[in-house]
Amino acid sequence: MKDSIPSVVEANHYSIWELSQSDYGFALELCEHFEDDAISLLCGQFPLIADYDGEGSHGTRITLYR
Repeated sequence: MKDSIPSVVEANHYSIWELSQSDYGFALELCEHFEDDAISLLCGQFPLIADYDGEGSHGTRITLYR
């Protein structure tokens, strides 16, 4: 599953700042900041439930739940 996460991000031409395992599944921080509609579209493409998790120091954070 972790290997498929970068595939989704890269297919959308975004870059990953950090991808780590979390208690819920995975924590993802991108290198870009997004508008709400772009976040919703991106979250809908992951094979796990994905939610916007705020803005980090480098970009948008997304939580992916198992």
